[in-house]
Amino acid sequence: MDLRFGDGKPTDEERAAVDALLGPPESSWEGADRDGMRAGDLRWARGGREARDRRDQLLPGLHAVNDRVGWISEGALDYLCRRLTVPPSEAYGVATFYAMFSVRPRPATVLHVCTDLACAAAGAGALCAGIESRLGPGSGVSVERSPCLGLCERAPAALAIRAGEPVRTAVSAPATVDSAVLAASAPDAAPEEPAAAMAVPQAGDPSLTLLRRVGAVDPASLDDYRAHGGYAALRRAFALGPAGVIREVTDSGLLGRGGAAFPTGRKWQATASQPDRPHYLVCNADESEPGTFKDRVIMEGDPYALVEAMTIAAYATGAHRGYLYLRGEYPRALHRMRHAIDRARARGLLGDDVLGQGYAFDIEIRRGAGAYICGEETALFNSIEGYRGEPRSKPPFPVEKGLFGKPTVENNVETLVNVLPVLTMGAPAYAAIGTGRSTGPKLFCVSGSVGRPGIYELPFGATLGELLELAEVRDGLRAVLLGGAAGGFVRADELDIPLTFEGTRQAGATLGSGVVMAFDDTVPLPRLLLRIAQFFRDESCGQCVPCRVGTVRQEEALTRMVERTGSGAAGDIALLREVGSAMRDASICGLGQTAWNAVESAIDRLGAYE
Repeated sequence: MDLRFGDGKPTDEERAAVDALLGPPESSWEGADRDGMRAGDLRWARGGREARDRRDQLLPGLHAVNDRVGWISEGALDYLCRRLTVPPSEAYGVATFYAMFSVRPRPATVLHVCTDLACAAAGAGALCAGIESRLGPGSGVSVERSPCLGLCERAPAALAIRAGEPVRTAVSAPATVDSAVLAASAPDAAPEEPAAAMAVPQAGDPSLTLLRRVGAVDPASLDDYRAHGGYAALRRAFALGPAGVIREVTDSGLLGRGGAAFPTGRKWQATASQPDRPHYLVCNADESEPGTFKDRVIMEGDPYALVEAMTIAAYATGAHRGYLYLRGEYPRALHRMRHAIDRARARGLLGDDVLGQGYAFDIEIRRGAGAYICGEETALFNSIEGYRGEPRSKPPFPVEKGLFGKPTVENNVETLVNVLPVLTMGAPAYAAIGTGRSTGPKLFCVSGSVGRPGIYELPFGATLGELLELAEVRDGLRAVLLGGAAGGFVRADELDIPLTFEGTRQAGATLGSGVVMAFDDTVPLPRLLLRIAQFFRDESCGQCVPCRVGTVRQEEALTRMVERTGSGAAGDIALLREVGSAMRDASICGLGQTAWNAVESAIDRLGAYE
C-alpha cells in the first residue's frame, strides 16, 4: 500500500471533527502532535491491519468534516487517512464520488434546490432563478441545483444545510423564493416541517395496514408505539423461531418492494443457510429514485416499526449486526431513527439480550451522501465499507458474499415493515390481500398533476385509474410515469392497468418502487425526458463503458431534439435506440440497464417527438 500524504494540515476544527468520531490519536503515526511524540513512536508504528480494518469509518469521517466545516480540505482528508491508514488518493476518489461533499472551499451554508421531475413540473426552474438572483456570490450561501430530495408531495422543494457544531438543516416545501432564502439564511427560524401524516392523504383510515400508525402515534414515543400493537410481531417471531419466521414469510408470498420483486422468504433462507459467519442485515433506506418518498414517510412517522422489522429479519437470518443506510438528504428521518434506536436500546429491545430471549442484535446508521447508484445493493455495500459506491459483478451474490465479504440480507424499508403484518396476521391472511402472485398491501408515491399528492396504501390489484381518482388527478392528463426515472410512461387511456408486478409487466410497463407521477398537457414532455437523461448522466458511477458513454450520448441526442439543432429527429431516435439497446444489454447494473426505459416508452407510447 502506497501512502503518500501531502503537506496540508488540518485546522483545529477539522481535527476535532475527526477525533470526535474516532477518538484521539494514540501516536504520531496517526496524526498526533509530533512535539509530544513518545519515545516508542520512534521505534515502531502502530496501526497496520487494525487501522485498516476501520476503513468502513471513512464515509462517517467525511461526513464529520463536511458537517463541521462545510467542505473537505486536503489537510482534513490527509488527517482522516492517517487515522485510518487509507491512501489519500483512494479517499479522494471516495470524497469526490458523492454529490453532497465538496473538496473545494465553499460557504458553510448550502441550499439544495430540487430540479427533478415533480419539482420541474411545479416550476423549479423559475424558483432556482429567483433564489440565485437573491443569493449570489458574497451571500454566504452556495445554491446547488439538486436531484430529487424525496419531497415530491410538496414540490417544489429546497433543503438548506448549515455546517457547524451542531449541523443545522431546514426544509422549504412547497418552496417560494422567500421561504427558501429564509431557510438558507436562518435555518433555526424557518417554519417547522409539517407532520409526516400530512404526506398520507388516507391517514386515519381503519383499513390501512402499513400506514395505520402514521399520524395516530407519537413517532418519538416507544410506549405509544407498543400501545398500538408494536413489538407483537417480534414476540411472535421469538415464539416461532428463525426457521418458523422464514417459513411464514415464504408462505405469505411477500415480494421485495424495491423494484426487483424477488421473493423475500427465499432471500432470507439463502442467507440463513450459509455456514460462513457472521451474517449481516442491511436496510436500504437510500431511496433516490425520482418521485419516491415512501420510506421517508415511514421513518418519520413510524420509526419503531422499522427497528422492530429489522430485528425480526436479523433474528430469522442469523445476523447480530444491522446497518441502516439512510439518505443524506433526509435530516428529519435521521433524527427520528437515531432517537428510536437509542430508546429501543435503552429499553432492552436492542443490545445483548433482546426482550430477554438471549438474542443479541444492534443497529448502526450509515448516512449516504448523494449517490443514486448506492441504491444498488452491492454499491451500497462498497459505500459502507469505505470505497466508491460502484456495483460489484455477480456472482457471488450478497447472500453468499455481501457486506465485508460475509452473507448478507438486504431489504428496503417497505419490504421490512411488511413483515410485521405477516407475523401478526399470519401468512394465510396476509396472502389473501392482493392477488395470487402479488400479495399484501403496496405503497404508492403519487405526485405531479394531482390534487392530493402523497403516499397511498392499496392492495395489489387496484387499477391505476382507481389510484389516480383517490389522488384527484387533474383535467388534461397526458401521461403517467410508473416506476420513476427508471420506469416507463403510460398513456392517459391506459388507466385500467392493474397495479401488480405481473399486471404492469404485461402492459409493457413496470411497477418499480411504486412511483406514480401524473403529467398534464401543460408539462413540456421533451424537456422532461431531457431532465431524465441528465439525471442518469450525472448519477452513472462511470465504472462500465456502456453506461458511462451511453448516458452521455442519450443526453446529447435529446438536447439536439429539444433545441432542434440536429439533422433531424428520426436520426437521433435511431441513435437513441441503438445506444439504449447497448446500455440495456451490456451495463453492469440496473442503472445503465434501465436508463433508456422512460425515453423509449415516451417515444413508442406517447409519440413524444412526432
